Amino acid sequence: ILSPVLLHLGVFLFLWLRCCAVFPSSPGSCPKPDRLPYAVLQEPFLSMEDFPPETEVTFTCRPGYMRVPGMSLTWKCGADLQWSPKGEFCKGRKCPYPGDLENGNFDAPDFTFGSTVTYFCNEGYRIRGSAERTCNIKGAGVDWSGTLPYCERIPCEPPPKIDNGSYEERESYVYQTSVTYRCQGSFSLIGPDTIYCTSDADSNGVWSGPPPECRVVKCDNPTVKNGRKTSGFGDSYTYKNSVVFECNQGYFMIGADVITCEENSAWVPPVPTCEKITTDLCPAPKIHHGVLVPAKPAYQTGESVQVRCNAGCSFPDGSAEMTATCQEQSSWSPIQQCTC
Repeated sequence: ILSPVLLHLGVFLFLWLRCCAVFPSSPGSCPKPDRLPYAVLQEPFLSMEDFPPETEVTFTCRPGYMRVPGMSLTWKCGADLQWSPKGEFCKGRKCPYPGDLENGNFDAPDFTFGSTVTYFCNEGYRIRGSAERTCNIKGAGVDWSGTLPYCERIPCEPPPKIDNGSYEERESYVYQTSVTYRCQGSFSLIGPDTIYCTSDADSNGVWSGPPPECRVVKCDNPTVKNGRKTSGFGDSYTYKNSVVFECNQGYFMIGADVITCEENSAWVPPVPTCEKITTDLCPAPKIHHGVLVPAKPAYQTGESVQVRCNAGCSFPDGSAEMTATCQEQSSWSPIQQCTC
């Protein structure tokens, strides 16, 4: 049986220890390993919360990844409360070569897990199937998603038919195929005679333009008072026939000397006229390989005009521009001709 003195001493020591005694502190622990994109902690480490020094944890490479040769899958908590060793110890698995396209190609940064290969076709072809494939998990390894696409020659619908005309028909029409139209009998072809199978921004086949038309085109026999034809003689004229006129002596031309029978059965430009030369007028001089500025059919006495040679042409003295003046009696000051 303890004496009252010893009993009180024991109670005092118990209370002092609880209140005032100082014990050595815990050495601490490493932080919980971060979540890695390429690996996961094995059990039981995944559920651990405390990692004191000397603790070792082991990882497993995630699906789609494999161990880097020579790298450890184990981390150790050091005395500095840091994990070691550092560095990625799992790398993405590589998919096999994705395959080539006939009349096409592909673009890919690499063939590792998660990467995407994008296929494209050469000009005149369009992709059939998915243009993208991704390196995904397949079984115990990785492989490309989907199937290899292919490049199809861009097709066009049959070209439109036209009244009073035809073209040589084919079984199919593909990119760069051309079709040439022809008219029947006395009909004239208005517009380009040939169209081509091309493609739009969405790789759909489209024709390069609308088809031509077949029309009966007849222009009246043109005549010019105080003038005459120098070429294009005839009694009737059809599409694109041309006639050249000149004025008789003592007359000058207003309008173009060459006119053409166009699609609306009209002469373009209009038939010219020949006006009488008076003493106060000078007909516009004829300039080869050059132009008159300003250009007019005739000029008043005392009026000047600039004669300018075309690009690459010049006057005998080497210059490319000169001034001529309408003088009395419908005559011009000396004018040089451009040579090229």
